[in-house]
Amino acid sequence: MANILVTGGAGYIGSHTCLEILNAGHSVIVLDNLSNSSEEALLRVQELTAKSLTFVEGDIRDASALDQVFAAHQIDAVIHFAGLKAVGESQQIPLTYFDNNIAGSISLVQAMERAEVFHLVFSSSATVYGESNPSPYQENMPLGMPTNNYGYTKLIVEQMLEKLSLADERWSIALLRYFNPIGAHKSGRIGEDPQGIPNNLMPFITQVAVGRREKLSIFGQDYATQDGTCERDYIHVVDLAKAHLLALDHRLKSKGCRAWNIGTGQPISVLQMKNTFEKVNDRKIPFEFVERRFGDLASFYADSTRAQTELGWIAKYSLEDMLVDSWNWQKQNPEGYKK
Repeated sequence: MANILVTGGAGYIGSHTCLEILNAGHSVIVLDNLSNSSEEALLRVQELTAKSLTFVEGDIRDASALDQVFAAHQIDAVIHFAGLKAVGESQQIPLTYFDNNIAGSISLVQAMERAEVFHLVFSSSATVYGESNPSPYQENMPLGMPTNNYGYTKLIVEQMLEKLSLADERWSIALLRYFNPIGAHKSGRIGEDPQGIPNNLMPFITQVAVGRREKLSIFGQDYATQDGTCERDYIHVVDLAKAHLLALDHRLKSKGCRAWNIGTGQPISVLQMKNTFEKVNDRKIPFEFVERRFGDLASFYADSTRAQTELGWIAKYSLEDMLVDSWNWQKQNPEGYKK
């Protein structure tokens, strides 16, 4: 039984992870500035688990707010999700991304050091592998320069945390490199609720299916893939949430900094996603091909052997499960968390 601070815990992956942590018997304190999330998600997490958590509205860049949280709760470890994550937006307002994601992470680890809390699970991304590495990505590959500023912030924070753990042996840090989380909790009560135009494929498909958008835009049809559309490694958000719990348990017993890929290892194309969604949910998705999007790689997917052998983590949900659960969430919540 540990007290876990979850930054950005009201967000998509954060809320699903809070649910898993509560179900595992730990206590949860969420710090979130609600800039791209809803407190409603946390109310539903508590309803689903029949357990309570503590919510503090605040920003990781606010040192005094962080100090108050650490002083008020006997925190054992931190899971760090808080940050901005829209790839396109990161190209338009890089300084905002550097401030939120890099300076925010520095502020957080400084507050942890002041509070003498040295166990951290960081929400990273497969984008840290850059353009030049071949798939499947393995953790021992040299990291590359990401094509966008969002990925760049993840790379910088990863490198910073590695150097921190080398300089100070008290630290124990997990770097979880996600691939493409989709899906939702089976209940349909919590799920992905992006603000504005979705940056990711799955919420775009479900918003077309529910009538919020006219059609799906598929960026490019001439990639060197099986059907010409981009291929990605999609993972169920509940599988991803469980990986955080396993990484947390591992880090509570270990020292140093360790990275793990969290993906299924199965490349799935955009057309495959659309066609499978139509089949399993009996909903047609109108679509059009448009020009390629800057920075999109043709294909990338994980080798998650290290997570399987060291964490005992295995992805349990199929693509069909992911697509059924995504639609179940969207049709129950056509406007997301808005009442």
